[in-house]
Amino acid sequence: MPVLGFGVYANYNTKESCLEAFKAGYRHVDTAQAYKSEAHVGDAVHESNLRREDIFVTTKCVSKTHGYESTLKGVDASLERFRFKYIDLWLIHDPFSGKEKRLATYRALQEAKQDGKIRNVGVSNYGVHHLEELKAAGYHMPAVNQIELHPFCQQKPIVEYCRSHSIVVQAYSPLRRGKLDDPTLSKIAERNNRTTAQIMIRWSLQKGFVPLPKSEKTERIFGNTDVFDWSLSKQDMEELDGLDKGKDGAVTWNPVHAP
Repeated sequence: MPVLGFGVYANYNTKESCLEAFKAGYRHVDTAQAYKSEAHVGDAVHESNLRREDIFVTTKCVSKTHGYESTLKGVDASLERFRFKYIDLWLIHDPFSGKEKRLATYRALQEAKQDGKIRNVGVSNYGVHHLEELKAAGYHMPAVNQIELHPFCQQKPIVEYCRSHSIVVQAYSPLRRGKLDDPTLSKIAERNNRTTAQIMIRWSLQKGFVPLPKSEKTERIFGNTDVFDWSLSKQDMEELDGLDKGKDGAVTWNPVHAP
């Protein structure tokens, strides 16, 4: 799994943006059934002249589609929209469907993996109690838990649990939906001669997360990849760590506390 992904939530030029992202060096695209963009991502992959096996594609199933049979049908429908033989990572998008349907959905995804339709199964927006639910049911731990994650919303208990169970943590909204006007963040960006967005992405990488920044603007798509040949200092990281506001720092639905 590439350590930097390209998110396409609320992107209404998905194919064009993905093609630009591939030019910028991205090899990891994060979409979802609910985004209505799987076909556009598939078109970009097919038109990119890149090998399918060199691009890591994630999709997700939202709670209203959860259930054993509906999930199996959903996998086939997504494969058809992508025009793929397999999907690299499939996530349960959210935990709102309740315990019974969550477990049934996870079971269906495990079967789809055994059938070669999915390479990896994971979850999104899962709190510790949701992960414990899978463990108690005797399932393998998910490969990934994708959660809102940035210096202002660090979700430390979930991150610690994932690390202790070898679950990769992906960070959605790593740029805080563009809310980057914090004075501490601006100071660190100026000190490093970088953009505030690059600072946020680099923080995520140094924490060991897989950030999924999104943009439709070519300049930002390319700029957000310029995060690998430099690093934040210990002081920088400590100052960014100090920005955490817990759940009050979230800028999305962040349903990790759903029952």
